[in-house]
Amino acid sequence: MSSELQIMLLAMTPINELRGTIPLAVSVFGFSPFSAFFWSVLGNMLPVFFLLWFWKKAAIPLAQKIKVFNKFLNWLFSRTQKRFYLKYRRWGDIGLIFFVAVPLPFTGAWTGTVAAAIFGIRYLKALGLIFIGVLIAGIIVTLLTSGFVSLGDRLFF
Repeated sequence: MSSELQIMLLAMTPINELRGTIPLAVSVFGFSPFSAFFWSVLGNMLPVFFLLWFWKKAAIPLAQKIKVFNKFLNWLFSRTQKRFYLKYRRWGDIGLIFFVAVPLPFTGAWTGTVAAAIFGIRYLKALGLIFIGVLIAGIIVTLLTSGFVSLGDRLFF
């Protein structure tokens, strides 16, 4: 499996997304910062197309049939609503960009798709807002990663 595909697959995972993938791509796989950014953003965005549809069209019927899934969905939706509500109230749909752009755990594209579903943001609009947020998060993480890698090079080599 190619390194690019490995990075894309890692960036598709819900906890890791590009926050963990860009530093890994640069420090372990030897990617340039731009290449790490590109493959990580691409991998991070791929599940978004499906997830935006899934939360609105498939999750509710599944939750009605599967009790465990219903509990999980209630927990996920209430947790996301608490974290996103103030941003949405203050900034409207643009708050979704900020929510996704902050490169911290439990923010990002996956949680952004849940927030978009909860607050009824239309599919294409949500897709665009999440993409902008992912780009901003990718830039932040790439710049931080580049700074740490160059700092490490000066300190240790």
